[in-house]
Amino acid sequence: MGGTSVLEDLIEESKTRRDIFKAIGATALAGALIGSAGFDPAIAQELKPSGKPLKAAMGNAGLQATWCAQGKQAAEAWGKLMNVEITWFDGELSATKQRAAVDNLATQKWDFVALQTFGIGTLNDPIKKVIDAGTPVIAMDTMMAPEGQLALHTFIAPDNIFMGSVVTTEIMKKIGGKGNVIMTQGALGHTGAQGRAKGFKEVVANYPDVKVLDEQPADWDVTKVARIWESLLTKYPDIAGAFFHNDDMALAAHNVMKAKGRTGIVIGGVDAMPPAVNAVLDGTMVATVRNPSSRIHGWAVAAGVAAVVGGEKSGKEIPNYIWADGPVITADTAPGNLWLQKNFLM
Repeated sequence: MGGTSVLEDLIEESKTRRDIFKAIGATALAGALIGSAGFDPAIAQELKPSGKPLKAAMGNAGLQATWCAQGKQAAEAWGKLMNVEITWFDGELSATKQRAAVDNLATQKWDFVALQTFGIGTLNDPIKKVIDAGTPVIAMDTMMAPEGQLALHTFIAPDNIFMGSVVTTEIMKKIGGKGNVIMTQGALGHTGAQGRAKGFKEVVANYPDVKVLDEQPADWDVTKVARIWESLLTKYPDIAGAFFHNDDMALAAHNVMKAKGRTGIVIGGVDAMPPAVNAVLDGTMVATVRNPSSRIHGWAVAAGVAAVVGGEKSGKEIPNYIWADGPVITADTAPGNLWLQKNFLM
């Protein structure tokens, strides 16, 4: 799966620790366990802005995607709170264009760098230069490189396998566990997309009466999604459901379905951006799950400040992996989730 094994191991370790704390139910013992792992067991510490302005380079896969655009807004909002001037390097939904942008980034001096890569391993050379210069580098949302290739400060990401599986489960429930389905993937080199595909396949494997007709990648590009789905709807007269690796693609495909009178197809996606949350509420989508863009980008700013001002070291004061969790969207959770997103908290 091109580097997902370490992420799966980290997620499993995180789940195991949560289960231990639930079973023990003792705050003192939980604190001792955390302390023995080398982390401060204090309940909280003051979130301090930098006393002097810091300069950070940040970027994500491409601002054409609403999740990425929201992440930029969240990073800038957190930057203002923490006295960080952020320069943005847009990936433009292209590994080649992102590499050119990061090559430029690597020629400049930064207090810290935080990036979401378009594809795993595509930025190794320029990022190694940044790290060798003593600059903390934070990976966001998707693995920047296979395990051991880069000495990253930390990696902040959701559980993509979980997200793929919970939405696919809702689709299976809605279609009665039988029929033809389609998965429209993101960029194949993106470990988040790889995890979502794995979650989809693990669920579908439990339904022998479900046939997967197509698994083409659309690279998060809504224009490409529209072309793919024009073809799919012509080719396949019977489609029961479809899982999309993000909500932008799901809603773009829905527009094509609507134009062709095929609105009976059950669809679900990932990210829980506001248009998709509202689509769940009005029945256009059966489900979405929150990939917490604001948490991932905002926490990256906080981690960078803590590294520079607080002297936090990777694997010591900050863990190598931080799980950014997000809820499955239901009618009950939707209003609160929208408020949290509006304030760059989820």
